Amino acid sequence: MTDTLPAPPSPAAATVATDPAPAPVLTRLATRRPGDARRRARRLPRSVERLAGVAALFVVWEVAARVGWLPPDVLAGPSTVLTAGWDLARDGTLAEALSTSLRRVAWGLGLGIPIGTLLALAAGLSRLGDDLVDANLQMLRFVPIIGLQPLLIVWLGVGETTKVSLIVLGVAFPVYVNTSSAIRAIDPRFLELAEVVGLGPWARIRRVVLPGSRAGFLVGLRLATGVAWLLLVFAEQINASSGIGYLMVRAQTFFQTDVIVVCLVTYAVLGLLSDGVVRALERRWLRWRP
Repeated sequence: MTDTLPAPPSPAAATVATDPAPAPVLTRLATRRPGDARRRARRLPRSVERLAGVAALFVVWEVAARVGWLPPDVLAGPSTVLTAGWDLARDGTLAEALSTSLRRVAWGLGLGIPIGTLLALAAGLSRLGDDLVDANLQMLRFVPIIGLQPLLIVWLGVGETTKVSLIVLGVAFPVYVNTSSAIRAIDPRFLELAEVVGLGPWARIRRVVLPGSRAGFLVGLRLATGVAWLLLVFAEQINASSGIGYLMVRAQTFFQTDVIVVCLVTYAVLGLLSDGVVRALERRWLRWRP
C-alpha cells in the first residue's frame, strides 16, 4: 500500500497561521464578558444622556429653591422663572423688548460687517492699503470696546446712535481680522492666472478673492454675532428705556432674579439662533469641504 502524503497548506491558511495580527483580537474576544453586549445594547443614545444631565441640573436647582437653600432674592427656581417669562410674554413686555434689541443688533451687524469686509479688502489686496489700514486697526483692536463707551457718549450722546455704534465697532474687528488673514492666505498663483486670462480688478475680487476668503469671513462672522449680543447687554444699559437689557436693569432694582434669568435665557437663545444661521451659511457656501 502506498503511503499518501498530506496536501500542502494553502497560501491563505499559511497566512492565517503565521499572521500575528489577530492575536490581540482573539485575546479581547476571550476576555470579553457575556454581559458586555447586553450593557451596550441597553445604553441610551448620547443625546439622551446629555439631556438627562441637563434635566438633573434643573431638578436640583428646583429642589434647592423649594426647600429654601436658594432664596428668591438670590436665585429664583426654574418654575418661578417660567412663570415670570410667561407673564412677560403674555402682557407683551418681552415681545416689545425683543423687537427693540433685534433692531439694534440688526443695525450693528448691517453696518459692521460691510465696514470690516471693505477694510479687509483694502488691507489685503495692496501693500499701501496694508500700511495705511492694518497698523491703525490692530492698534485699536486692543483697546477695550467698553472703554470707548464714554467717548461715544460725549460725541454722540446717549441715544440710539451710541448703542448701535458700540455694536458696529465690536462687529467690524473680528470680520476684518479673519477676512484679511484669509485674503493674504490665497495662493498668489490664482491671482496671477486671473491676470493672465485678462480679468480686471473687480472681476479678480469677485471670482478669486471673495471665494478664496469666504471661509475666513464666515469665521469672523460667527465671532461677530457673538460679540454683537455681548455688547448689546452693555449698550442697553446706557440710559435705555426699552430692550432686554433695560428689563434686566429694572429687575435688578427690584431684586427680581426671575426676570433677570428670563432675560439671560433670551440672550442665550438669540445667540444660538444667530450662530445657527451662520452655520447654515457655512454649509451652503462651503459645500466643497468634507
